[in-house]
Amino acid sequence: RPGARCMCGNNMSAPLPAIVPAARKATAAVIFLHGLGDTGHGWAEAFAGIRSPHVKYICPHAPVMPVSLNMNMAMPSWFDIIGLSPDAQEDEAGIKQAADHVKVLIDQEVKNGIPSNRIILGGFSQGGALSLYTTLTTHQKLAGVLALSCWLPLRTSFPQGAINGVNKDIPVLQCHGDCDPLVPLMFGSLTFEKLKRLINPVDVTFKTYSGMMHSSCIEEMMDVKQFIDKHLPPVD
Repeated sequence: RPGARCMCGNNMSAPLPAIVPAARKATAAVIFLHGLGDTGHGWAEAFAGIRSPHVKYICPHAPVMPVSLNMNMAMPSWFDIIGLSPDAQEDEAGIKQAADHVKVLIDQEVKNGIPSNRIILGGFSQGGALSLYTTLTTHQKLAGVLALSCWLPLRTSFPQGAINGVNKDIPVLQCHGDCDPLVPLMFGSLTFEKLKRLINPVDVTFKTYSGMMHSSCIEEMMDVKQFIDKHLPPVD
């Protein structure tokens, strides 16, 4: 609906999320964050293709903002990206504000009657980065994380050892294409190694897809479906 705006407790105003409703009563949810310059619509379509009847899929749209990496052009972005090298400066304030925004989305679903431990958070690229950061910093216990073609932001702000948070035993499915020219596979591998130190290493799975670039593929979506079905089984 044009003009439908959500003011989520901060100045991030964006259109209402694209939603694939549950076919019957929703007892679980997937909140999935798109990549830079995208919207939630394409991912909502992708989830509609692998949906489970008791799961609601929520694909929010990022606010439009100038992005340093793209010569300050305005585009949908969860936070500013200054560079893509591992030592590039990061938008710490923007990342933290975006994580707070995601925590509000999770709280909204809890108010709707879906407990946080029946919610999987995930995302692609910048959205996947934000989903990892949010999971490791929230007090909300989640059911799992889908981290597609992404990295861990502000990684040096985390301890060298394990985190003490509620999500220290959370299942993570990390996926990456081995031909990704934008977020190289090495970033995924480094993120995988860091995650195994922060949370229970047996809970982190890293899958790579031969020939896949900075995108998704059928095989990956089947792995995503399997992960969702395993960690959000029907309760009735």
